[in-house]
Amino acid sequence: MATSSATTAVRSWRTAFLTLRDETSSLSGCPSVSQLLHDVLFSNLHSLVYAASDLPPHEVTSDLLFLLELVSNAPPRDGEDSTLTFTHTCHLVHGILQRVSFEFNSSSFNLILNSFQSIINFFLVKAATKSSATRFKPVMQCLETTRCLTNVYQGKFSPLEIVHLVKFVLHALECSHAEFVCLYNASATQRSTAESGKRLHRYSSLWEVQALSITMLGEAFSRAGSSLPVDIWQSTIEVLRKVIDVIASKSVLGEDSILSSRFYSSLLNCLHVVLTDPKISLSDHVSGFVTALRLFFVYGLTSSPQFTFPAVGHKEVSPNLPSEEPKKIDHTPYRPPHLRKKDRLNIKQSKPQDHRIFSDDDSFTMNFMSSDSDYSDSDGSIKDTDSVQSSKVRVAALVCLQDLCRADPKSFTTQWTILLPTNDVLRPRKFEATLMTCLLFDPCLKARMASASTLAAMLDGPSTVFLQVAEYKESIKCGSFMPLSTSYGHIIMQLHNGIIYLIQRETHDRLLASLFKILMPLISCTPYSRMPGELMPNLIISLRARIEEGFPLKTDQTGLLVAAISCLTAALSTSPAPVQVKQMFLEEISAGSVEVDKRSGVLFTLLQCSERLASPAICFESLQALRAVSHNYPNIMSSYWQQVSTIVFKILKAASPEVPAKAWKGHVGNTAGFIGEKVVTAAIK
Repeated sequence: MATSSATTAVRSWRTAFLTLRDETSSLSGCPSVSQLLHDVLFSNLHSLVYAASDLPPHEVTSDLLFLLELVSNAPPRDGEDSTLTFTHTCHLVHGILQRVSFEFNSSSFNLILNSFQSIINFFLVKAATKSSATRFKPVMQCLETTRCLTNVYQGKFSPLEIVHLVKFVLHALECSHAEFVCLYNASATQRSTAESGKRLHRYSSLWEVQALSITMLGEAFSRAGSSLPVDIWQSTIEVLRKVIDVIASKSVLGEDSILSSRFYSSLLNCLHVVLTDPKISLSDHVSGFVTALRLFFVYGLTSSPQFTFPAVGHKEVSPNLPSEEPKKIDHTPYRPPHLRKKDRLNIKQSKPQDHRIFSDDDSFTMNFMSSDSDYSDSDGSIKDTDSVQSSKVRVAALVCLQDLCRADPKSFTTQWTILLPTNDVLRPRKFEATLMTCLLFDPCLKARMASASTLAAMLDGPSTVFLQVAEYKESIKCGSFMPLSTSYGHIIMQLHNGIIYLIQRETHDRLLASLFKILMPLISCTPYSRMPGELMPNLIISLRARIEEGFPLKTDQTGLLVAAISCLTAALSTSPAPVQVKQMFLEEISAGSVEVDKRSGVLFTLLQCSERLASPAICFESLQALRAVSHNYPNIMSSYWQQVSTIVFKILKAASPEVPAKAWKGHVGNTAGFIGEKVVTAAIK
């Protein structure tokens, strides 16, 4: 019986397409294409979809290419006929592709893209005046079909075909942009009206079109971005800039839509891929991108009770726990990731506002925006999914800032006053957030790490030059005009305050390492002679306190200690030598802090670390710091010549041939001879 049904279905397919070819081969007496397609194909649409799996793939591909060419080239008689024809065509091709693998070449792929472009142009431009949100479904099917083809045959496309694909996606974004602007700007008002249901449905459908188009654009660039010509790259940047500008125009991000996080993730991930390989200057776009990206710093956190105190890992509360997102305990039975995704959709659809967004006809559109990896076991329960998705958006925005900083560091330096605080760094900012806000207050460790990497990238650029004009003036009133040099001075002060605060309290090893990577160039860039006099002594005392306290995490204790001592060395090497630091050392001498019974003070800490011969890296960095003191503060070191000479004697004795080589092996995997030579040289100097 099944074989008979399949044979009948195959016969119906072939009869339908033979009839269609015969009728269209002669123009005389031929009815409208829309009517012909309805009579021959679309009246039996579902059976044709199921019959395709019993036909040879090359035959199915040939027939569908013929259909697409016929539909896209036929002059429409009226709007309603064209709407039905295009809708049924998209549904047929989309449904068949789920069951049959297409067989096509370069010319056929171009035909598919050209046909879909005509259909998308009709629904998004010619039929844009229609209020029905159902017109977005065939557009989504065109995009999904194209994406499926590119994913299956991704290694078989030529550079010209990739260019054609990118142009196709850019065209879809440009066609929907005008309507996207109107609906995005009016979304807040529409949600508060009694008639918001249909409009919000239309809004979310267009949101999906934009998100899928941007996702496809990012995928194309990730596969062949380096081979794309400059004009394509420039066109892509301009289109993404238009979308970004729409988002920035409201100054507040919408966080209440089920699709908002995934749309923002798609947009930011695509922007990241495009910015990774810049082909022209971004000077005209840096300011616009930064203005928009800053809005994402506290995305998903504005109503969070966690966003109140710095998100550091307080040792007295949880000494061994990383500062990650808190997880709510869920005692429900275990559910595999793919079932959690279904549960997630069911939960969202059960809410009143989300029920208006999705209907049974639209449920398919969620497939392109999620994967099982988004709901993996490491993400916790379904209740945490919103916060996880929001944190991914924040991380993606921070990564894009890093890309901009590396792509055009000169233009990026003009954005420092927007991205960094000039006052109250330890105060949470929900509406004027800065990079330090993310670093201090974000409950997600990945976001804090991304913020730290962005700060390190900014300080690693040409900041060394322009920060030399910075100066700190205490008398500047809040709200009054502040010269750029003074702004830089206040920014430097707040960076010091925030980084020192975290170094004193943070327990996560990777974030601590990132903090030291920020502090090192910050010390080098800061003109301490024009900063408050107590800034350098406070920095040195804070570093000394953290070095003495040590690092409880044993995974990279030596590396963190070496990084901390290196920062201390940089501070002690600052020229001209701050008078306040010299006074601090004199107070240590007068208090006898280097004596055995007075175990405190910067110099005592360095002398103690330089005796750790079992850790050559620590010993070496400590000797480098002592050398910096001897250069900048020679009168101070003369008071400690006995202690220094004793340590040097121990090092030279330990380096003698009688000492076993294993005593010189450090924790960083270096050979005994290399580390030993470095330490001995540092000790002699």
